[in-house]
Amino acid sequence: MSAVDDIDRRLIGFLRLDGRRSYADMAAEVGLSLPAVKRRVDRLQAAGVITGFTAKVDYTKLGWSIEAFTELRYTGRTRPPDIERLAVDLPEVQAVYLIAGDPDALCHIRARDVTHLREVIDTIRSSGGVMGTKTFITLGSSTEPA
Repeated sequence: MSAVDDIDRRLIGFLRLDGRRSYADMAAEVGLSLPAVKRRVDRLQAAGVITGFTAKVDYTKLGWSIEAFTELRYTGRTRPPDIERLAVDLPEVQAVYLIAGDPDALCHIRARDVTHLREVIDTIRSSGGVMGTKTFITLGSSTEPA
C-alpha cells in the first residue's frame, strides 16, 4: 500500500469515532469530493488498514456496569492458545491480551456487579495454569482518534 497521508489519518479518526459517518460529511471536513473519500476508504479497507466497522455498546444499559482488567500469571507450561481460550469460553471476557514480561496476559472483563466480577475471576483462577491474578476496576475511560 502507498503511504497513509494526513487525510487518510483524519478519515480513519472519523470512522473510529463513528463507523457510520457518511462519505459526504467526511468529504466536507477534509475538502475532497465524495467519490475521492470513498476511493480512499475503499483503498484503506483493501490494504487491511481498516478491518471492519463495529457498533459501540453502552454496557451499563445491558446491566454490565463493572469494567475491569485482570493481570494473569500462568505456570510455565501454559500455551498461548489455552490463555486466549478465555475470551471464547467466558462471555464476560471482552478480550485477552498476551503480553511480554510479568504478567503473562491482561484480561478485559465486564460484569454486572462486584459479586459477579469475583465469580468471573474465580472461574478464571480455576481454569488451569493460573498462578495468580491482580484486578483493576475502571472508574471511567475515554477514546480518542489516532
